Amino acid sequence: MAIVPYIIGVAGGSGSGKTFFARELQRILGDEFSTIIYQDNYYIDQSHRFDGDGGSVNFDHPDSLDFDLLAEGLSQLKKGQNIKVPMYDFATHTRTNETIACGPKKIILVDGILILDSSVVRAQLDEAIFFDTPEELRFKRRLERDVHERGRTAEGVKKQFDLQVKPMHEQFVEPSKIFAQTIVKDFGDYHDAIEFFTRKLT
Repeated sequence: MAIVPYIIGVAGGSGSGKTFFARELQRILGDEFSTIIYQDNYYIDQSHRFDGDGGSVNFDHPDSLDFDLLAEGLSQLKKGQNIKVPMYDFATHTRTNETIACGPKKIILVDGILILDSSVVRAQLDEAIFFDTPEELRFKRRLERDVHERGRTAEGVKKQFDLQVKPMHEQFVEPSKIFAQTIVKDFGDYHDAIEFFTRKLT
């Protein structure tokens, strides 16, 4: 019998805790039952425009992402088809030649700050969760991630946050929470939310 995926969007600002939540929920549900698709894999190649860490390229604007491709992939998964998820290199700001094979699973989690802003992606979601997290905590987490995982400088991260992340959050991310069925107020404790969705999905 063909698997008909139940697709859940997990959204919220950069550093909101959504990715931690999605990964922990997927770990509990198991690889046979669930998978995660990340918005970050769908960045458009920006290497020709990149002008330095914290420069003018705005990676937090919806136009920096190929949401049509993401929506098409989710549609194919719903039809029981396999897809190839692109890979993005944050060090060179290029889309690599490699892809990630992804097949339909009972539960598909879609992780990303802007997924609820995109009408074509929203149309493929069966449910959406939004992590509503204080700005100070979000910046602290983003700083740690970008410096340690993405080779960024602290100065570049702070500049980018002030000039791009914060205004884009206010313009696009925060308003998109109206499309979520569940809003999680995150202060670093995910126990209740993870327990609730584990019970609901199993």
